[in-house]
Amino acid sequence: MRTYAGHSTAEASNELYRNNLAKGQTGLSVAFDLPTQTGYDPDHILARGEVGRVGVPVSHLGDMRRLFQDIPLEQMNTSMTINATAMWLLAMYQVVAEEQGADITKLQGTTQNDIVKEYLSRGTHVFPPGPSLRLTTDMICYTVNNIPKWNPINICSYHLQEAGATPVQEIAYAMSTAIAVLDSVFASGQIPDDRKGDVVARISFFVNAGVRFVEEMCKMRAFGRIWDRITRERYGIEDAKQRRFRYGVQVNSLGLTEAQPENNVQRIVLEMLAVTLSKDARARAVQLPAWNEALGLPRPWDQQWSLRIQQVLAHESDLLEYEDIFAGSHVIEAKVSSLVEECLAEIDRIQEMGGALAAVESGYLKSQLVSSHAERRARIEAGEEKIVGVNCYEATEPSPLTADLDGAIMTVDPAVEARVVAALKNWRDTRYQPPFNHPRPCKALEKLKEAAKGTGNLMEATLECVRSGVTTGEWSEALREVFGEFRAPTGVSSAPVAVTAEEGTPLAAVREKVARTAADLGSGRLRLLVGKPGLDGHSNGAEQIAVRARDAGFEVVYQGIRLTPEQIVSAALAEDVHCVGLSILSGSHAELVPDVLVRLREAGAPDIPVIAGGIIPPADAEELRKAGVAAVFTPKDFGITEIIGRIVDEIRKANKLDPLEVPA
Repeated sequence: MRTYAGHSTAEASNELYRNNLAKGQTGLSVAFDLPTQTGYDPDHILARGEVGRVGVPVSHLGDMRRLFQDIPLEQMNTSMTINATAMWLLAMYQVVAEEQGADITKLQGTTQNDIVKEYLSRGTHVFPPGPSLRLTTDMICYTVNNIPKWNPINICSYHLQEAGATPVQEIAYAMSTAIAVLDSVFASGQIPDDRKGDVVARISFFVNAGVRFVEEMCKMRAFGRIWDRITRERYGIEDAKQRRFRYGVQVNSLGLTEAQPENNVQRIVLEMLAVTLSKDARARAVQLPAWNEALGLPRPWDQQWSLRIQQVLAHESDLLEYEDIFAGSHVIEAKVSSLVEECLAEIDRIQEMGGALAAVESGYLKSQLVSSHAERRARIEAGEEKIVGVNCYEATEPSPLTADLDGAIMTVDPAVEARVVAALKNWRDTRYQPPFNHPRPCKALEKLKEAAKGTGNLMEATLECVRSGVTTGEWSEALREVFGEFRAPTGVSSAPVAVTAEEGTPLAAVREKVARTAADLGSGRLRLLVGKPGLDGHSNGAEQIAVRARDAGFEVVYQGIRLTPEQIVSAALAEDVHCVGLSILSGSHAELVPDVLVRLREAGAPDIPVIAGGIIPPADAEELRKAGVAAVFTPKDFGITEIIGRIVDEIRKANKLDPLEVPA
């Protein structure tokens, strides 16, 4: 039983962990901030506004010591949600455990370490696919040989569903990732043939459970059958225990709503039941989101509520006392068989392309997800897929839970970033002095680069960097020098039209507004820049806006994630756009959006309207409007066609054109 937690500083997160453990939590699930996840130190330009926002900043060994102070790691089961920099964080965890006197062979926990889904949905990748797979491979081999109870990879289909994946896509893409990883591990020569089963036994999965209860339960049964078949037939694993499908789950955040957010509680309960009711496909570990995640960062009380949901199920209900209560159901069996058949066909299709990494590089996987998500959004907007409180049953009594919206979420003190940056400077200045006396980190970094240029396992060189006082940004920058960086395909240009624009439809009305406004401006076509400033890699919303704006007749400029405000303004000027739309879900909007406004004014383009979208609390939205933002959109604004229409209105207003009413 875990809650995904971490924020502000290592000290604050340590206090939170110890409080959660005292409340009955049985493991730790560490959330790292975006600079840590993407390999930047807190003082890097891209880290601005992101430090301590969505997790805890861990910049060096000193931070890791403070994060786990007074928590005996040998007795703990720790999940670390970390991918591109997974090797680095595991190395720091190991060194802290050694300093505590732990036997590292007894360490238990999980590193997510699934880079494929970062290219597809979450956006915290750093290096190109080939070197990224090498880091994953080396870490798996190291743990199997040195930390045998550790789960070195958590193949993660969770974010695929958040990005729009159907159950078939979620299973097929996760299994294709597993095949790519296992093929690489066994081809590396670091694992003898008689230990293949040990590797397979340490592979775990992290999945999503949505609100379609029966479908989600059948999905988990299908997952288990397909994994058993792949490990037996492709890799020759005879031991059924080693072939067991081991998975943890976080239930769906995509379906959590800002409108009537109290409804999220029953959604969370239903989704948890889908992965616990069926004993033959029961999750090993469950973590639940909080009811208010669509509003902002949950408070400790909100996390406690989610933990109590699990405890009531485990200790008050009789759910865990019976054998599988769905065994023998012809309805369940038919659905599971159908899913298995469809998934195997999609896995074969991906293998024919050259495997998961080739399908990432070609853009196939990303475009499929963008398309599925666009189709889902279209069903919601048309009312075909109902969401209570959003597109049906919208009338509501005032909620006492959200009477004070700004108090219903946790906020991170903006001064935290300055304190973390100052602490980092102090670490760099004092890492050569007693009591630590780290050897000069430059030597360790040179060894790391030399190892990266070769073919040997990178874990030992990484451990030496940790012990030498190297920082997260220094470790990543050394590997960037050797491996380069990677900008993943966006999937926008190849996504098919999901919403029709036939006469009389809302999209047709918006298309006419776009065309008439372009004619009034004499500009050929309206141009919209969709920008993702900072390190927030959750690009699903930005992609859906880009696709719908394209279908409405806009020329869309979308360069993907991880841009500085300076780069966004430069692109806006170079492309001569009529509007800049900024999407931020990490909480850094308060710093980054005003920065874009200032830079546009300084560049002599103050009349280009800027709109913002994301998880933006009401008080922040008001501040953004005061700063000059033309419009702010949050999760309650689910009608994308309507949003595009409002963007056209803001373009007309900025260019002093009369309002244009086009009948739908």
